[in-house]
Amino acid sequence: MYILLCSNGQYYTGSTNDLERRMVQHNNGEGANFTRKHLPVKLVYFEEFDRIDDAFYREKQVQGWSRKKKEALINGEFNKLHSLSECTNETHFRNAPDNSSRLISASLDDHAR
Repeated sequence: MYILLCSNGQYYTGSTNDLERRMVQHNNGEGANFTRKHLPVKLVYFEEFDRIDDAFYREKQVQGWSRKKKEALINGEFNKLHSLSECTNETHFRNAPDNSSRLISASLDDHAR
């Protein structure tokens, strides 16, 4: 599994069983459509796996990560990965207003009927 930094500043995550060959392909414009449009690319991170299916699974996992989380991985800041995984949306249960008292009271009203 590898991460490339493209000329437009975005990251591309992929997997291969021959990283050197794949890098040549990417930089010759023979790689993925995305990298072809944003040459040159630079290898910024890679992990090795014994099985290609494990590498592919990891590729798909990292592809879903935020830019900040990918950068923590690239920079070896593994202690940041967990906190960068947490949802920070307003609607997330940790960030939402405390409605528990209203829910209890509504529940009691329902039972009283």
